[in-house]
Amino acid sequence: MAEFIDDSMFGTYFESFERTSWRLETRRGYASDRKSPNWARWQAGEEVGHDTPRPWGVNVQRQTAAGKRFERIRLVDDPPTEGQRFLLARVTNNEAAGEDIRYLWRAEAGKLRLPAVDFWLFDDRYALVLHFDEADEYLGAELVEGPARIAEFRRVRETAWPHAIRRSGFAAQVASRV
Repeated sequence: MAEFIDDSMFGTYFESFERTSWRLETRRGYASDRKSPNWARWQAGEEVGHDTPRPWGVNVQRQTAAGKRFERIRLVDDPPTEGQRFLLARVTNNEAAGEDIRYLWRAEAGKLRLPAVDFWLFDDRYALVLHFDEADEYLGAELVEGPARIAEFRRVRETAWPHAIRRSGFAAQVASRV
């Protein structure tokens, strides 16, 4: 059984890293998204890509202004799930804050032998593995510092990043498949 960090410490990892934070998102949806007010607005056809600054975005702006990088890849099914389409509609908030979010079709991720693990990798030294239950509810984050697992997470990033597609190109691919 994984040993989770204290949730009150979660945000500190995004403030204290030195150079890079990189995430692989593998879930088909997140319960927290479905519970947010933006979910209902999005389902009603409203624009949800531009919000007032939230704490996450404020921190990303502060960190990227200091020369640090926030990057992530989202795996997406074909056709995209409702949760994946929602995140695609919301991504401009994260991009405006300074994140570089890219996309990779799940079939391509399979060919690249990427794991089905959501994680953040910080400075190539430590990681937070995010755990979820079958209903996509967040259970907690496990701190990983072991060299073998960190090397595997670096391999995942180095393998996936060259194949990942920026939002504009990916959104065009999604639209062409509908």
